[in-house]
This record gives sequence, structure tokens and C-alpha cells, in this order.
Amino acid sequence: MTTTTTTVLDTLARPLRDLRISVTDRCNFRCTYCMPKELFGPNFAFLPQNALLSFEEITQLVRLFAQLGVTKVRLTGGEPLLRRDLYKLVEMIHHVHGIDDIALTTNGSLLTPKLAHTLKEAGLQRVTISLDSLDDEIFMRMNDVSFPVQKVLDAIAVADDAGLSPVKVNMVVKRGVNDKGILAMAEHFRNTPYVLRFIEYMDVGNSNGWRMDDVVTASEILSTIGDVWPLTPIDASRHGEVATRYRYADGLGEIGVIASVTRAFCGGCTRARLSSEGQLYTCLFAGKGRDLRTLLRSGASEQEIVEVLENIWHIRNDRYSQLRTEATPHLPKVEMSHIGG
Repeated sequence: MTTTTTTVLDTLARPLRDLRISVTDRCNFRCTYCMPKELFGPNFAFLPQNALLSFEEITQLVRLFAQLGVTKVRLTGGEPLLRRDLYKLVEMIHHVHGIDDIALTTNGSLLTPKLAHTLKEAGLQRVTISLDSLDDEIFMRMNDVSFPVQKVLDAIAVADDAGLSPVKVNMVVKRGVNDKGILAMAEHFRNTPYVLRFIEYMDVGNSNGWRMDDVVTASEILSTIGDVWPLTPIDASRHGEVATRYRYADGLGEIGVIASVTRAFCGGCTRARLSSEGQLYTCLFAGKGRDLRTLLRSGASEQEIVEVLENIWHIRNDRYSQLRTEATPHLPKVEMSHIGG
């Protein structure tokens, strides 16, 4: 059967190319900038199993999104490896015509050698692993479940050994918390096959108490590193890439900076985000989604669903980071743990 692909553009002429899929709203970390314990405590009501999209429903949506131009899928959470038998979903998506890139973002805590190889065999291509500090005390305070640095470093090596490469390592930088560790992180991952990416602390959701004063800017990060190891800008590897890339002048690797706060990249954003219960969001900072689960479970035809997706993207005009003001951080927004970062 031949599948027709349509290029759908939003109001700012941005194509739909990337789909981020949250497979669970649960996480085994309680990172202070994402799922603080005081809000996501033992009595927090996470979604019941029957509220989550099934693997079959997710795959059906991926197939329909692919008809509208999506080529890249990233699986997120919460912590996606908490979703049982995730490799089965990877395998199902791998067989969708038009999808040529499947990636995963994880905290690494559950990534065993066996699971990494199973995911690779199923069709997963790359892994991004979060690590906010090399200092155990700081990192355990940030993840708030006393998870040690070494286990994350082990997970990075496991992913690389399984061929889930190049492994990217994400560090969210917050002033007064882990910013003194920027150089240590850069030094540790220099001359390795891994790509370290520094992320400006963002006002995602409403639970992290974000303040502009807490943001360590991209310029500061690059200056801190460049004063020790000179950096040279390099081209993006693909259209819509959010990280600005830099190569060490001495050839010992590269870093990236994701600067949503001070260097907004809304103009090139090609992403849609699907929550674990089937809400479609057209921006990381969106306050409201569109319910696709009801469409799927009410017997709507695939053509009807495609038309809904196309219409949602056609009227998309999101550019939150370009419009950010003193007031915008206080607007209601979906939590990052619900739709992935």
C-alpha cells in the first residue's frame, strides 16, 4: 500500500517534522526543577493504566503523523523506561513508513546492558541521558532521591556499548545550584564519543518556581568554557535542531547549548508533543492540548484524524520563548514531566 506524505505548514510556515511522545507521566526521580517532591509526593494521583495510550494507539498516531511529514520520533516521559515492554513500542514505530529516526530521553537509572541491546535491536537509534552534575552531593540533591552520579555514568557507557550513539548528555544549569560544575562537566566529556549539551533553566510548567535570576545564560556558559578551551561554532546537523553546536578548537569533541530563554529558536520549531494520555501540544510551554485519545477510541476514521491533526498544525502560531516577558512565566502551562522536555 502506498502512503502519501503531505507537508503541512503552520501560520509561521514551519513544517511538522518531529513528534515527542510521552509514554508515562511517572518518574522515579524528583528533580527539583521538574517534579519537586512537595508537589509530586506519595499521594500524587498519576494516570491510571487505562488512561494511557496503548502501544497500538501510539503507533497508529505515529503513522498518521508520518503522512503529514513527521520523520523523527523521540520517546520521553516522565521516565520512559518505567513503561513496561517499551521495546515493543520501539519495534512497532520502527516499521512505520517514513519514520527514519527514533530516539529516547532518559535519566539512565533503569538502562541495563540487556535493555539497551534489546532497544537497539528493536530499532532505537539514539539515547539522550540527563546528568546535571558530577558532584554526588549536588546531583543527589537535585534528583532528590539520592541517586548517585556513577550509575548515570555507567548508563551512558551502556548506551554507547549498545550502539545507541552518539549518546547525548543533557545538563540543566541553574544558578547557585550546579553552575559551578560547568567546567568539570566539560572536562569530563571532552575527548569522548559523547556530546554534552548545556540547557538554560526554563520556565516550563508552574511547579519549579522559575525566576530569570536563576538562569545561567548561553553566553555565560560558552564564555566559561571558551576561556579554557576555545570553541568554534559548527552547523546544525538537521533543520529544526534546538542545540547550537560548538567544536573544541583542539579537536577534542563538541558541545551544544540549548538556549530557549535567551536565544529563542521558535522560528525553526518543527515539534509536536503527545502526552501519555493522548493530548496533543504544539509547544513545550502550552497551557492546553487537544484530545486525540477520544478521537481514537470513538471510532473516528484515520482520514478524520489526519484532518484534525492537519488543522491543529495549520493554525499553530506558538512562539512563547520569543514573546517571553516578566508576566509569561506565571501563565498556566503543562508540566514538563507530562510531555517531556
